[in-house]
Amino acid sequence: MPIKIITDSGSDLPPEYTKQYDISIVHLPVHFGHELMPDDMNAKDFYDKMHESKELPTTASPSPQTFLDSFKQVEAGTDILVICMSSNISSTYQTAMIAKEMYEEEGHPNAIEIIDSKLFSGGLTLIVAMAAKWSLTAASLAELKDRVLKKVEETTAYFTLDTLENVIKGGRLSRISGAVASVLNIKLLLKISDEGIVEVVEKTRGLPKALTHLLAKLDQKQHDYEQAVIAIVHSNCETLALEIKRRILEKHPFKEVLLSTMGPVMGTYAGQGGIGVAF
Repeated sequence: MPIKIITDSGSDLPPEYTKQYDISIVHLPVHFGHELMPDDMNAKDFYDKMHESKELPTTASPSPQTFLDSFKQVEAGTDILVICMSSNISSTYQTAMIAKEMYEEEGHPNAIEIIDSKLFSGGLTLIVAMAAKWSLTAASLAELKDRVLKKVEETTAYFTLDTLENVIKGGRLSRISGAVASVLNIKLLLKISDEGIVEVVEKTRGLPKALTHLLAKLDQKQHDYEQAVIAIVHSNCETLALEIKRRILEKHPFKEVLLSTMGPVMGTYAGQGGIGVAF
């Protein structure tokens, strides 16, 4: 039985993957003030608008109805696997669960499983991309879900930010602490924890040193290069992301690299110049 993959816009999938594997994306609403951004907003336009705006854009979870509408668009006889960003940074997973109940109460025939990935951005990108590939050969929805959950447990994701401006605007760092960090050119190396929250791993002086420390994390894990895939995401700094890709492949010849731009949801919190890797 075919399996349809659905995720949310907390993932940052390369567009070609979305098309190739017919992945549906349920978008989180993004507002600048009272203005709702279109779901298909160009990443460059978003970052330009964010740079010009005095206030940080805001995000919200999709409504259960939005998920339900997405479920109903899947043709009968096709099972559905929904992979959501971490429930510890967004209520999107809980919303999808409500929509699943609504779908089942209405008597629709397709089976649905929903996974809390405990990841987002590059980490979620990697999980969804692998799930999409595996869905083509999976014997059942249950088998695919188990395989995806195992991959979630194995996945490690790190990122670093060039600017703390958005973290300060969003109230996640005090203005005084942020001002001190900015003056001292302190960059944070961050990790997505097993619980799906952001942890500060290291503080370094300058972005080059932060990126070097980020790349060193790849040395701490065994990689099966004949099978391994790595995701690299960036927030409007493609040239830097391509350089990071080159440096990674010099030492770690991954079978495939998923390179993509952070969309409006993740870009809201990362600001310009962020780099993330998941493997």
